[in-house]
Amino acid sequence: MKVLRYLAVFGISVFLLHSKTVYASECQADRVGIQVLGSGGPELGDGRASSSYLVLLDDKARVMVDAGGGSSLNFERSGARFEDLDAVLFTHLHVDHIADWPVYVKAGFFSQRRRNLPVYGPDGNQLLPDIGAFQSRLFAEAWPYLKDNIDESPSAYKLPATVVTAEKLWRRELKRVSLSALRVSHGPLPALAWRVDVAGCAITFSGDTSATSDNLARLAAGSDLLIAHNAIPESAKGIARRLHMPPSRIGEVAARAGVTAVLLSHRMQRTLGREAETLGYIQEWYAGDVTFADDLTLYRLKSE
Repeated sequence: MKVLRYLAVFGISVFLLHSKTVYASECQADRVGIQVLGSGGPELGDGRASSSYLVLLDDKARVMVDAGGGSSLNFERSGARFEDLDAVLFTHLHVDHIADWPVYVKAGFFSQRRRNLPVYGPDGNQLLPDIGAFQSRLFAEAWPYLKDNIDESPSAYKLPATVVTAEKLWRRELKRVSLSALRVSHGPLPALAWRVDVAGCAITFSGDTSATSDNLARLAAGSDLLIAHNAIPESAKGIARRLHMPPSRIGEVAARAGVTAVLLSHRMQRTLGREAETLGYIQEWYAGDVTFADDLTLYRLKSE
């Protein structure tokens, strides 16, 4: 079914990008979960931590996507262990997606972690540094007592940073997971959408994007779950619309990509309480399962 979906939606070229994953195994849904650490955005008063997610394999946290403010407390509440992480991925460097990263790094000193933790994130421009420069400035200049994790000083583990431009599909194979990324539109800021393939299952994270190109749908093709950010209502205009997807665009992307299910997160006060309206616009395009995320939601993939 997934092979046919790739061919029907995007043609043979996109199918080939993911053929290795398709033929490796069917999705072992009982082994994979998504732990939502932060389902909110960059505002006070919504009662939510900012964007952050864990990909679980056999109930162990293997990949963290973003580290927004407040997420570190929910990391603790979820029972996750810092030493289990195989990679940290950043969609972009807005404060509501990375503010708690120093908290995790400092807390890692008190963990049992003894292996390097690779960090992947976007390149920079005149508005924001790339992920490598960000870590360097933060840990070598602002908080130099944390610099042991990024320089030549002795330390239990290092945080090697990889800058991902992803103008074309970027891939990296790790021991337990496969990572893919493509650049997406988020106003003038460098931003990435991420796909994590694990145990034959595929989870795509939109990050913040207006999805004005087809890159998000291309990356998400055939995914078992698309985590899409529901930051604006359908009526939004101006800069909000240039930064984020309205519900109709979420539905269109989900339908074009042929994803099995959608999890809506990054829920802000301008969309909270408008779930029925949001769902209506999405369902004009997409007939699959749609769930609204909350902090500490543990989402289990659905078997086909």
